[in-house]
Amino acid sequence: MHSVTILALDGVIPFDMAAPMQVFDWTRLPDGRRPYRVRLCAERPEVRADGGFTLRVERGLEALADADTVVVPGRAEGSPPPSPAVLAVLREAAGAGTRIASVCVGAFVLAEAGLLDGLRATTHWVAAGLLARSFPEVDVQPDVLYVDNGQILTSAGAAAALDMCLHMIRRDLGSAVAADAARMSVMPLEREGGQAQFIVHEHPPVPRGSDLEPLLDWIEDNLAHEVTLGAMAARAGMSERTFSRRFREQTGTTPLQWLLRARVRRAQYLLENSDHTVERIAQQAGFGSPTAFRERFRKVVGTTPHAYRSTFSGRRAVPAAGG
Repeated sequence: MHSVTILALDGVIPFDMAAPMQVFDWTRLPDGRRPYRVRLCAERPEVRADGGFTLRVERGLEALADADTVVVPGRAEGSPPPSPAVLAVLREAAGAGTRIASVCVGAFVLAEAGLLDGLRATTHWVAAGLLARSFPEVDVQPDVLYVDNGQILTSAGAAAALDMCLHMIRRDLGSAVAADAARMSVMPLEREGGQAQFIVHEHPPVPRGSDLEPLLDWIEDNLAHEVTLGAMAARAGMSERTFSRRFREQTGTTPLQWLLRARVRRAQYLLENSDHTVERIAQQAGFGSPTAFRERFRKVVGTTPHAYRSTFSGRRAVPAAGG
């Protein structure tokens, strides 16, 4: 049997720990046999979990020595840093060729151990910026559900652990077994789009009292109309070059990128809260044509308008051809 060991550290997030435990434990071969043996280990017999309870764990760090796969769940904000002993045993496991995966902010533990140096990695989109700043040698990918580097894998938010585990099961045992495990988890074997569809795209902050505030309000009020760089610069009373420089200084992005994000956010709101067709939403958000809307929406959000509506709409969605 393939041994999967979950490493629980103080502050462990229960769902991050339980999701891989259940997915691997539910997996069955066509003849009904269990292909995985799932175990929990910790540095000490008692582990404080996020949520105000304590876990009693029978196995210590020595359990990582004979593991085929090690999974490191995320931990709550403010948890103590991983001990030198934990980092050392993870490095030893990696050196022995053990497959190591993290769930959500568990990526910070792998990064602290140096296991992500020079590799692509992901984590929850809220923490992606911090991971990139704290470990500049890691190529952080904030828009994906998981990253597979072969031996080292990382997943995004907690639910993305299911996607990553199903991916590992398919790697180990093939698509048929993985599809059965997905049905047991009531999950699609592959989800359309990546983590980008869950990111809330806020406008870059503008200093209070900035001379751009009236202009940005005007842009928001006129998203359905054509808004050019020249029109924005003229309204601000500047040349296009000066306006572009001033805009970047105050917002950290270009005027046209800011406009695109505003239009995408307007479209997301309408997809979630209206029954308007994709064609009408394209007009209301100022994309010019449904084709341009679909292309730019998918580039920013990582999925199609129709798929986004199916996932997030609280109302009955109206089918739109090619949505």
